[in-house]
Amino acid sequence: MSLWNQEIRAVRAEGRWTLRRAKRIRSHLLRERTLYLLALPGILFFLVFKYIPLGGMMIAFQDYSPYIGFSRSEWVGFSHFARLFSHPDFGILFRNTLAISSLNLLLFFPFPILIALCLNELRGHVFKRFIQTVIYMPHFLSWVIIAGLTLLLFAKGSGLVNDMLEAWGYERIDFLTNPDSFWLMVTLQSMWKEAGWGTIVFLAAISGVDMHLYEAARMDGAGRLRQIWHITLPAIRSVVIVLFILRLGDIMEVGFEQIFLMYNGAVSEVAEVFDTYVYRTGIEQGEYSYSTAVGLFKSVTGLVLVLLANRLVKRWGEEGVF
Repeated sequence: MSLWNQEIRAVRAEGRWTLRRAKRIRSHLLRERTLYLLALPGILFFLVFKYIPLGGMMIAFQDYSPYIGFSRSEWVGFSHFARLFSHPDFGILFRNTLAISSLNLLLFFPFPILIALCLNELRGHVFKRFIQTVIYMPHFLSWVIIAGLTLLLFAKGSGLVNDMLEAWGYERIDFLTNPDSFWLMVTLQSMWKEAGWGTIVFLAAISGVDMHLYEAARMDGAGRLRQIWHITLPAIRSVVIVLFILRLGDIMEVGFEQIFLMYNGAVSEVAEVFDTYVYRTGIEQGEYSYSTAVGLFKSVTGLVLVLLANRLVKRWGEEGVF
């Protein structure tokens, strides 16, 4: 009988604890309701467009047909993944995607850091804001406009750059239909469009550096380069590491719009990536299950890289993402 009473008291205590916790959550929500209202559009965006669609990943394991729905489509397991890995084009897709992503990591990722360091050294506030505005502007242009500008500038027959080369006595260069320069071309496009916008986070991190450290360094005779190397870069190291880890999660994402707009028959061997392959198989050919399997492979690969990189940087003594 005493054991029964102890169980009853334990259940009542747990119920009281749950009730108190619910009251605390309710009071917290009421107290911070303005902040939660401000965050509500973002929360709804992620729920509607990121989390709810996760249920659709099940069609990667089905022979899905939109006419019979999820529940009655035949379950085929990992057959779509086996088809992907055994496909003759898988090696080409993987090579092209990894090559463009690697160039982005080597050239594009450090570029906003360099721009932020240079902007931080500018002393004229008006000139600094003008430069920031100029380099931010390409971010707000669509890839259609960027591709159109690239065509106007670098087309072999009527491009401005080739017209200038010809006027100077040089031969015209085939920029847009040359497979050897396609990867570098799309990387430079990304750098021009997004590098300025990427400096925002790094400038915010640099602004948090204690100014007394620079004063002490100047008193010790350190020049600007030494101040950057010994003060600024170590101060923003954690931000750089976190963004680098997150960038690894997108290593299989090279930007569908950009590649699709720059795609042509002459560069198809080096321009076909997973993003365009998903479009051609899923949208044009209607192979929804197979294209979903390709997309799931990309996502899992990015997740694995993020987890491995996060674990590695923690072993080095850094905080990581989580």
